[in-house]
Amino acid sequence: MDAALAAAVTLAVVYPHMCGVGGDLFALVRRPDGEISAIVSAGTAPRAIDVAAVRARHDGGMPTHGPDTITVPGAVAGWEMLHSLGAPLPWSRAFAPAIDFAADGVAVAHSLAETLAEDDGRLASDPGLASVFFPGGRGVTLGALVSQPALAATMRELAASGPAALYGGDVGVRYARGLQAAGSPGSTLSVDDLIAHRAHVVEPLRGRYRDLEVLVAPPPSQGFVLLQILALVERFGLLPDPLGKDASRLARIFAATAAVRDLHLADPEAMRLTPADLLSEAHLDDVAAAALRESPPGQRGTGDTVSLVTTDAEGWAVSLIQSLYDGFGSGILEPSTGIVAHDRGACFTLEPDHPNELAPGKRPAHTLMPALVQRRGTLAAAIGTMGGEAQPQINATNLMRVFDLGMSPADALAAPRWLAEGRTISAEADVPDAVTTALAADGFDLQPLGEHDGSAGHSNFIRNVDGAFHAAADPRADGSAAAG
Repeated sequence: MDAALAAAVTLAVVYPHMCGVGGDLFALVRRPDGEISAIVSAGTAPRAIDVAAVRARHDGGMPTHGPDTITVPGAVAGWEMLHSLGAPLPWSRAFAPAIDFAADGVAVAHSLAETLAEDDGRLASDPGLASVFFPGGRGVTLGALVSQPALAATMRELAASGPAALYGGDVGVRYARGLQAAGSPGSTLSVDDLIAHRAHVVEPLRGRYRDLEVLVAPPPSQGFVLLQILALVERFGLLPDPLGKDASRLARIFAATAAVRDLHLADPEAMRLTPADLLSEAHLDDVAAAALRESPPGQRGTGDTVSLVTTDAEGWAVSLIQSLYDGFGSGILEPSTGIVAHDRGACFTLEPDHPNELAPGKRPAHTLMPALVQRRGTLAAAIGTMGGEAQPQINATNLMRVFDLGMSPADALAAPRWLAEGRTISAEADVPDAVTTALAADGFDLQPLGEHDGSAGHSNFIRNVDGAFHAAADPRADGSAAAG
């Protein structure tokens, strides 16, 4: 618990393009007694948001970035909830490394350097981001030392005063005022929106896959899609190998379940089908039938997200995911606090009468989906991945490779990966020709990726084998590829 909290807080500083104080958080926590809880800390759209005005400004649908995409940040409340569920060390101790990195500087990692190098002017045009990451008008480069003094001060206030500093305190007041002064027409996020935010501890969703119990967060998380995928793999009796003879049928399952998500996932208070409905045998019959028809259209976001997993010998386990959604979120860094505002509101739709239609005080459909796996009541794995809307596909692929094909976590995460986006397959360069040929023959359009391409997701996996932990981090991400 302490490791997960300290890592989450530190990543908010050293990976500022992917997660931060201004983002959201979901987590699953397993206690030694076997009790598993889901933390849902996803913020709402501002209560003062004018939906008609947003429609008038963006007649093509929700924008990807900018003030209209900013929702209430939930990460800090999620950190506090994680701490309250059993982290023995003091809250403030988790902030010490992050404060030092923000104040003294930290070397720019590959992913951050690439994000800044690829900027088309959107990020550099924001005064807050420009002052920190574009000194002299050019993005900082790999290995350069970057300090974030305003964020260091914010972290000190959070360490000393707790989440109240953001949710109604001085940090929150300055953050909301600063956002309202940014851009045109400007954010409508208010201090009252921050005060109203709550992180929730809820029951996870549970599904069966062979002799495994797979647990995910409930809506607004898309976690149920993973359970649908695994159920359909069993129902069709597919070879559980994404590089095997049933790859195209697996791609159809990926596409069909994604289409279901896009139709139904929303703030649970607005959903018309419950998770039980979506996982029922009757509904799975419908999804199975759709998977046998022509692949539905769909899209996949970039999903700039950070996942982490921790376990220990006492039986604790955490799968945690936090995110700004897109790279640097909304593209706005509030200068007085150093907080980057996420763009999670981009996940709303402006389609009238859709369950996920933008509305004041409503949570958007969410891509973040932590997961835990048990076998006969014992922890079998803690898993997670970034990858936007493709997270269910990536998690399913990793689970099948480890538990069906017998691969080690390190080998499973390093293996070639392809992702389905409606009729399009994004395939890494080392996916065998036989697989891409079969996918193309089934009507999918192929989009080539590089080998170990970062856009194919960054996964983490800890497997428990009779008390021995086998852990791996994705070679597509920064950091070590594997740990014993």
